[in-house]
Amino acid sequence: MKILNVIMFFEPLTGGGSVERTFQMSRHLVKAGMECCILTTDIGLTPEREHSIKGVKIIALPSLLKRFYVPKLSYRQLKDIIISFDIIHLMNHWTIINALVYILARRLNKPYVICPAGSLPIYGRSKLIKKLYNWVIGRRIIHDASGHIAISSDEIDQFQEYGIVSDKVTLIPNGINGDDFSTINDTDYKKKYGLTDAPFILFVGRLNSIKGPDLLLQAFCNAKDELQPYHLIFVGPDDGMLAQLRQMTEMFDISDRVHFLGYLGGEDKSYFYRAAELLVIPSRKEAMSIVVLEAGISGTPVLLTDKCGLNEISMIGGGFVVTPSVDGVQQGLINIFKDRTKLKSMGANLKKYTYENYLWNAVINKYLKLYQQIKIA
Repeated sequence: MKILNVIMFFEPLTGGGSVERTFQMSRHLVKAGMECCILTTDIGLTPEREHSIKGVKIIALPSLLKRFYVPKLSYRQLKDIIISFDIIHLMNHWTIINALVYILARRLNKPYVICPAGSLPIYGRSKLIKKLYNWVIGRRIIHDASGHIAISSDEIDQFQEYGIVSDKVTLIPNGINGDDFSTINDTDYKKKYGLTDAPFILFVGRLNSIKGPDLLLQAFCNAKDELQPYHLIFVGPDDGMLAQLRQMTEMFDISDRVHFLGYLGGEDKSYFYRAAELLVIPSRKEAMSIVVLEAGISGTPVLLTDKCGLNEISMIGGGFVVTPSVDGVQQGLINIFKDRTKLKSMGANLKKYTYENYLWNAVINKYLKLYQQIKIA
Protein backbone atom coordinates (compact mmCIF):
# COMPACT_ATOMS: atom_id res chain seq x y z
CA MET A 1 0.00 0.00 0.00
CA LYS A 2 1.25 3.47 -0.90
CA ILE A 3 0.57 6.25 1.61
CA LEU A 4 0.93 10.01 1.04
CA ASN A 5 1.30 12.01 4.28
CA VAL A 6 0.49 15.71 3.83
CA ILE A 7 1.65 18.40 6.27
CA MET A 8 2.16 22.13 5.70
CA PHE A 9 5.81 22.05 6.81
CA PHE A 10 8.20 19.44 8.14
CA GLU A 11 10.56 21.55 10.23
CA PRO A 12 10.76 20.36 13.88
CA LEU A 13 11.79 23.65 15.49
CA THR A 14 8.37 25.29 15.13
CA GLY A 15 6.30 22.33 13.94
CA GLY A 16 5.90 20.74 17.35
CA GLY A 17 3.85 17.61 17.90
CA SER A 18 2.26 17.40 14.44
CA VAL A 19 5.65 17.27 12.73
CA GLU A 20 6.97 14.70 15.20
CA ARG A 21 3.88 12.56 14.75
CA THR A 22 4.21 12.70 10.94
CA PHE A 23 7.91 11.89 11.20
CA GLN A 24 7.42 8.83 13.43
CA MET A 25 4.28 7.64 11.66
CA SER A 26 6.07 7.70 8.30
CA ARG A 27 9.11 5.86 9.69
CA HIS A 28 6.99 3.09 11.16
CA LEU A 29 4.74 2.71 8.13
CA VAL A 30 7.88 1.95 6.12
CA LYS A 31 9.04 -0.50 8.79
CA ALA A 32 5.65 -2.20 8.48
CA GLY A 33 6.20 -2.71 4.75
CA MET A 34 4.24 0.27 3.39
CA GLU A 35 5.55 2.70 0.77
CA CYS A 36 5.36 6.17 2.27
CA CYS A 37 5.91 9.73 1.01
CA ILE A 38 5.60 13.11 2.74
CA LEU A 39 4.19 16.07 0.78
CA THR A 40 5.09 19.39 2.40
CA THR A 41 6.54 22.85 1.76
CA ASP A 42 10.24 23.69 1.85
CA ILE A 43 9.96 26.04 4.85
CA GLY A 44 12.80 25.18 7.24
CA LEU A 45 13.52 21.84 5.60
CA THR A 46 17.22 20.94 5.66
CA PRO A 47 19.20 18.11 4.01
CA GLU A 48 19.88 16.73 7.51
CA ARG A 49 16.15 16.55 8.18
CA GLU A 50 15.51 14.73 4.92
CA HIS A 51 18.29 12.22 5.55
CA SER A 52 17.03 11.51 9.08
CA ILE A 53 13.97 9.66 7.81
CA LYS A 54 15.36 6.78 5.80
CA GLY A 55 13.11 5.01 3.35
CA VAL A 56 10.59 7.87 3.19
CA LYS A 57 10.50 10.14 0.14
CA ILE A 58 9.91 13.86 0.81
CA ILE A 59 8.34 16.11 -1.81
CA ALA A 60 9.06 19.68 -0.66
CA LEU A 61 7.18 22.32 -2.63
CA PRO A 62 8.43 25.94 -2.75
CA SER A 63 6.36 28.20 -0.49
CA LEU A 64 5.04 31.46 -1.94
CA LEU A 65 3.82 32.94 1.36
CA LYS A 66 5.56 31.91 4.58
CA ARG A 67 2.77 33.25 6.80
CA PHE A 68 0.18 30.90 5.29
CA TYR A 69 2.50 28.28 3.72
CA VAL A 70 1.03 28.65 0.24
CA PRO A 71 2.77 26.04 -1.96
CA LYS A 72 3.90 26.76 -5.51
CA LEU A 73 2.80 23.98 -7.85
CA SER A 74 0.77 23.28 -10.96
CA TYR A 75 -2.46 21.34 -11.31
CA ARG A 76 -0.68 18.68 -13.36
CA GLN A 77 2.14 18.36 -10.83
CA LEU A 78 -0.25 17.82 -7.92
CA LYS A 79 -2.40 15.45 -9.98
CA ASP A 80 0.64 13.32 -10.86
CA ILE A 81 1.58 13.12 -7.18
CA ILE A 82 -1.86 12.19 -5.87
CA ILE A 83 -2.75 9.68 -8.57
CA SER A 84 0.18 7.43 -7.64
CA PHE A 85 -0.94 6.79 -4.03
CA ASP A 86 -3.60 4.51 -2.53
CA ILE A 87 -4.48 6.55 0.57
CA ILE A 88 -3.79 10.15 1.56
CA HIS A 89 -3.29 11.30 5.15
CA LEU A 90 -3.97 15.00 5.87
CA MET A 91 -2.37 16.40 9.02
CA ASN A 92 -3.78 19.50 10.80
CA HIS A 93 -6.69 21.49 9.42
CA TRP A 94 -6.07 25.18 8.68
CA THR A 95 -3.71 24.69 5.75
CA ILE A 96 -3.74 25.61 2.07
CA ILE A 97 -1.91 22.44 1.10
CA ASN A 98 -4.68 20.31 2.68
CA ALA A 99 -7.30 22.22 0.70
CA LEU A 100 -5.47 21.76 -2.61
CA VAL A 101 -4.87 18.04 -2.00
CA TYR A 102 -8.51 17.59 -0.96
CA ILE A 103 -9.81 19.09 -4.21
CA LEU A 104 -7.66 16.78 -6.35
CA ALA A 105 -8.33 13.73 -4.17
CA ARG A 106 -12.08 14.17 -4.65
CA ARG A 107 -11.73 14.62 -8.42
CA LEU A 108 -9.51 11.54 -8.68
CA ASN A 109 -11.68 9.51 -6.29
CA LYS A 110 -8.76 8.92 -3.92
CA PRO A 111 -9.62 8.07 -0.30
CA TYR A 112 -8.12 10.26 2.39
CA VAL A 113 -8.07 10.45 6.18
CA ILE A 114 -7.84 13.58 8.28
CA CYS A 115 -5.93 13.96 11.57
CA PRO A 116 -6.43 17.53 12.87
CA ALA A 117 -4.19 16.88 15.90
CA GLY A 118 -6.14 19.32 18.06
CA SER A 119 -6.58 22.03 15.44
CA LEU A 120 -10.33 21.78 14.81
CA PRO A 121 -11.52 24.43 17.31
CA ILE A 122 -11.29 28.06 16.19
CA TYR A 123 -8.75 29.28 18.73
CA GLY A 124 -5.86 31.72 18.90
CA ARG A 125 -5.05 34.20 16.16
CA SER A 126 -6.66 34.65 12.71
CA LYS A 127 -10.13 33.64 13.93
CA LEU A 128 -11.92 35.42 11.08
CA ILE A 129 -9.70 33.75 8.49
CA LYS A 130 -10.36 30.35 10.09
CA LYS A 131 -14.12 30.93 10.01
CA LEU A 132 -13.87 31.86 6.32
CA TYR A 133 -11.70 28.79 5.62
CA ASN A 134 -14.29 26.52 7.24
CA TRP A 135 -17.13 28.19 5.31
CA VAL A 136 -15.35 27.89 1.96
CA ILE A 137 -13.80 24.42 2.23
CA GLY A 138 -12.77 23.33 5.74
CA ARG A 139 -16.03 21.69 6.77
CA ARG A 140 -16.18 19.82 3.46
CA ILE A 141 -12.67 18.46 4.03
CA ILE A 142 -13.78 17.02 7.37
CA HIS A 143 -17.16 15.77 6.10
CA ASP A 144 -15.87 14.00 2.98
CA ALA A 145 -12.96 12.11 4.59
CA SER A 146 -12.92 8.32 4.48
CA GLY A 147 -11.41 8.24 7.96
CA HIS A 148 -11.30 10.63 10.91
CA ILE A 149 -8.43 10.30 13.39
CA ALA A 150 -8.50 11.73 16.91
CA ILE A 151 -5.34 11.68 19.00
CA SER A 152 -7.25 11.85 22.31
CA SER A 153 -10.79 11.18 23.50
CA ASP A 154 -11.37 14.93 23.90
CA GLU A 155 -10.89 15.40 20.17
CA ILE A 156 -13.78 13.06 19.38
CA ASP A 157 -16.13 15.74 20.74
CA GLN A 158 -14.48 18.30 18.47
CA PHE A 159 -15.28 16.14 15.44
CA GLN A 160 -18.91 16.00 16.55
CA GLU A 161 -19.07 19.79 16.28
CA TYR A 162 -18.29 19.30 12.57
CA GLY A 163 -21.11 16.77 12.19
CA ILE A 164 -18.99 13.59 12.49
CA VAL A 165 -20.56 11.05 14.86
CA SER A 166 -18.25 9.45 17.41
CA ASP A 167 -18.41 5.91 15.99
CA LYS A 168 -16.85 7.19 12.75
CA VAL A 169 -13.80 8.56 14.57
CA THR A 170 -10.75 6.35 15.12
CA LEU A 171 -8.71 7.06 18.23
CA ILE A 172 -4.98 6.78 17.43
CA PRO A 173 -2.87 8.44 20.13
CA ASN A 174 0.55 9.96 19.72
CA GLY A 175 3.36 7.47 20.05
CA ILE A 176 6.95 7.42 21.17
CA ASN A 177 10.07 5.66 19.92
CA GLY A 178 12.13 4.55 22.90
CA ASP A 179 15.40 4.41 20.99
CA ASP A 180 15.27 8.19 20.48
CA PHE A 181 15.66 8.74 24.23
CA SER A 182 18.17 6.04 25.10
CA THR A 183 21.13 8.37 25.73
CA ILE A 184 22.39 8.06 29.28
CA ASN A 185 22.74 11.31 31.20
CA ASP A 186 26.21 12.71 31.88
CA THR A 187 27.60 15.91 33.42
CA ASP A 188 28.95 17.63 30.30
CA TYR A 189 25.64 19.18 29.25
CA LYS A 190 25.58 21.46 32.32
CA LYS A 191 28.93 22.96 31.40
CA LYS A 192 27.83 23.23 27.78
CA TYR A 193 24.86 25.42 28.73
CA GLY A 194 26.44 27.27 31.63
CA LEU A 195 24.29 25.65 34.31
CA THR A 196 25.05 24.92 37.94
CA ASP A 197 24.52 21.58 39.69
CA ALA A 198 21.20 22.74 41.15
CA PRO A 199 18.21 20.42 40.58
CA PHE A 200 15.77 21.74 38.01
CA ILE A 201 12.20 21.77 36.75
CA LEU A 202 11.82 21.47 32.97
CA PHE A 203 9.51 23.00 30.37
CA VAL A 204 9.68 21.75 26.76
CA GLY A 205 7.72 23.49 24.03
CA ARG A 206 7.24 26.65 22.01
CA LEU A 207 7.19 29.86 24.01
CA ASN A 208 3.67 30.97 23.12
CA SER A 209 0.43 31.60 24.97
CA ILE A 210 -1.20 28.25 24.16
CA LYS A 211 1.68 26.32 25.72
CA GLY A 212 1.41 28.40 28.91
CA PRO A 213 5.06 29.13 29.79
CA ASP A 214 3.88 32.36 31.45
CA LEU A 215 1.65 30.37 33.81
CA LEU A 216 4.59 28.22 34.86
CA LEU A 217 7.00 31.11 35.27
CA GLN A 218 4.54 33.17 37.31
CA ALA A 219 3.81 30.16 39.52
CA PHE A 220 7.54 29.52 39.98
CA CYS A 221 8.17 33.19 40.85
CA ASN A 222 5.31 33.22 43.37
CA ALA A 223 6.62 30.08 45.07
CA LYS A 224 10.35 30.71 44.61
CA ASP A 225 11.09 30.44 48.34
CA GLU A 226 9.16 27.18 48.77
CA LEU A 227 10.88 25.80 45.66
CA GLN A 228 14.46 26.35 46.79
CA PRO A 229 16.97 25.17 45.58
CA TYR A 230 15.27 24.39 42.25
CA HIS A 231 16.01 26.15 38.98
CA LEU A 232 13.57 26.39 36.07
CA ILE A 233 14.71 25.56 32.53
CA PHE A 234 12.76 26.42 29.38
CA VAL A 235 13.63 24.35 26.30
CA GLY A 236 11.95 25.47 23.10
CA PRO A 237 11.97 28.17 20.41
CA ASP A 238 10.63 31.67 20.95
CA ASP A 239 7.14 32.03 19.49
CA GLY A 240 6.48 35.56 20.69
CA MET A 241 6.82 35.36 24.49
CA LEU A 242 10.54 35.25 25.27
CA ALA A 243 10.92 38.98 25.90
CA GLN A 244 7.90 38.98 28.23
CA LEU A 245 9.22 35.98 30.15
CA ARG A 246 12.69 37.49 30.55
CA GLN A 247 11.13 40.70 31.82
CA MET A 248 9.19 38.71 34.42
CA THR A 249 12.35 37.03 35.74
CA GLU A 250 13.98 40.43 36.17
CA MET A 251 10.93 41.87 37.90
CA PHE A 252 10.94 39.03 40.43
CA ASP A 253 14.75 39.12 40.75
CA ILE A 254 15.02 35.45 39.82
CA SER A 255 17.06 35.58 36.60
CA ASP A 256 19.83 33.48 38.14
CA ARG A 257 17.41 30.56 38.62
CA VAL A 258 15.56 30.69 35.27
CA HIS A 259 17.24 29.64 32.02
CA PHE A 260 16.06 29.86 28.39
CA LEU A 261 17.98 27.40 26.20
CA GLY A 262 16.05 27.63 22.93
CA TYR A 263 15.26 24.63 20.76
CA LEU A 264 17.09 21.39 21.54
CA GLY A 265 16.92 18.07 19.77
CA GLY A 266 18.58 14.67 19.74
CA GLU A 267 20.94 13.79 22.58
CA ASP A 268 20.76 17.21 24.19
CA LYS A 269 17.00 16.98 24.65
CA SER A 270 17.36 13.45 25.96
CA TYR A 271 19.89 14.66 28.56
CA PHE A 272 17.52 17.28 29.91
CA TYR A 273 14.55 14.94 30.14
CA ARG A 274 16.59 12.41 32.10
CA ALA A 275 18.24 14.98 34.36
CA ALA A 276 15.09 16.94 35.24
CA GLU A 277 13.33 16.11 38.49
CA LEU A 278 9.99 17.16 37.02
CA LEU A 279 8.55 18.15 33.63
CA VAL A 280 5.77 20.74 33.71
CA ILE A 281 3.25 21.09 30.86
CA PRO A 282 1.14 24.20 31.65
CA SER A 283 -0.77 24.21 28.35
CA ARG A 284 -3.97 26.20 28.05
CA LYS A 285 -5.11 23.90 25.24
CA GLU A 286 -3.59 20.78 23.69
CA ALA A 287 -5.03 17.65 22.07
CA MET A 288 -2.40 15.24 23.40
CA SER A 289 1.01 16.32 24.58
CA ILE A 290 3.90 14.42 23.01
CA VAL A 291 6.30 15.77 25.63
CA VAL A 292 4.42 13.73 28.25
CA LEU A 293 5.48 10.61 26.37
CA GLU A 294 9.03 11.90 25.97
CA ALA A 295 9.21 12.45 29.72
CA GLY A 296 7.59 9.08 30.35
CA ILE A 297 10.03 7.13 28.20
CA SER A 298 12.82 8.91 30.13
CA GLY A 299 11.35 8.05 33.54
CA THR A 300 10.63 11.68 34.50
CA PRO A 301 7.36 12.50 36.35
CA VAL A 302 5.09 15.27 35.06
CA LEU A 303 2.86 18.06 36.26
CA LEU A 304 0.35 18.88 33.53
CA THR A 305 -2.92 20.72 33.08
CA ASP A 306 -6.27 19.08 32.43
CA LYS A 307 -6.17 20.47 28.87
CA CYS A 308 -3.45 18.07 27.65
CA GLY A 309 -5.60 15.03 26.86
CA LEU A 310 -3.87 12.78 29.42
CA ASN A 311 -5.74 13.17 32.69
CA GLU A 312 -5.17 9.48 33.44
CA ILE A 313 -1.57 10.33 34.38
CA SER A 314 -2.70 11.15 37.92
CA MET A 315 -4.65 7.89 38.20
CA ILE A 316 -1.62 5.75 37.34
CA GLY A 317 0.59 7.70 39.74
CA GLY A 318 2.80 9.22 37.06
CA GLY A 319 2.34 12.83 38.11
CA PHE A 320 -0.21 15.51 38.99
CA VAL A 321 -2.98 17.08 36.89
CA VAL A 322 -3.98 20.69 37.64
CA THR A 323 -6.06 23.49 36.16
CA PRO A 324 -4.42 25.73 33.50
CA SER A 325 -3.97 28.70 35.83
CA VAL A 326 -1.18 30.28 37.86
CA ASP A 327 -2.80 29.10 41.11
CA GLY A 328 -3.27 25.58 39.77
CA VAL A 329 0.33 25.20 38.59
CA GLN A 330 1.71 26.89 41.72
CA GLN A 331 -0.18 24.62 44.11
CA GLY A 332 0.78 21.61 42.02
CA LEU A 333 4.47 22.49 42.26
CA ILE A 334 4.27 23.00 46.01
CA ASN A 335 2.38 19.74 46.55
CA ILE A 336 4.61 17.62 44.34
CA PHE A 337 7.80 18.81 46.06
CA LYS A 338 6.52 18.33 49.59
CA ASP A 339 7.85 14.80 49.40
CA ARG A 340 10.70 14.49 46.88
CA THR A 341 11.06 10.78 47.62
CA LYS A 342 7.90 10.12 45.57
CA LEU A 343 9.35 11.63 42.39
CA LYS A 344 11.33 8.53 41.50
CA SER A 345 8.34 6.19 41.89
CA MET A 346 6.11 8.54 39.87
CA GLY A 347 8.70 8.56 37.08
CA ALA A 348 8.82 4.76 37.14
CA ASN A 349 5.01 4.53 36.98
CA LEU A 350 4.87 6.89 34.00
CA LYS A 351 7.64 5.01 32.21
CA LYS A 352 5.83 1.69 32.64
CA TYR A 353 2.55 3.20 31.42
CA THR A 354 4.24 4.76 28.40
CA TYR A 355 5.93 1.51 27.37
CA GLU A 356 2.71 -0.43 27.74
CA ASN A 357 0.47 1.94 25.78
CA TYR A 358 2.34 4.37 23.52
CA LEU A 359 5.25 2.74 21.69
CA TRP A 360 5.02 3.43 17.95
CA ASN A 361 5.53 -0.26 17.19
CA ALA A 362 2.04 -0.85 18.60
CA VAL A 363 0.40 2.46 17.64
CA ILE A 364 1.20 2.00 13.95
CA ASN A 365 -0.99 -1.13 13.87
CA LYS A 366 -4.03 1.09 14.42
CA TYR A 367 -3.14 2.97 11.22
CA LEU A 368 -2.66 -0.24 9.29
CA LYS A 369 -6.04 -1.55 10.44
CA LEU A 370 -7.79 1.69 9.44
CA TYR A 371 -6.11 1.80 6.02
CA GLN A 372 -7.05 -1.81 5.34
CA GLN A 373 -10.69 -1.11 6.20
CA ILE A 374 -10.72 1.88 3.84
CA LYS A 375 -9.10 -0.11 1.05
CA ILE A 376 -11.64 -2.91 1.35
CA ALA A 377 -14.52 -0.44 1.40
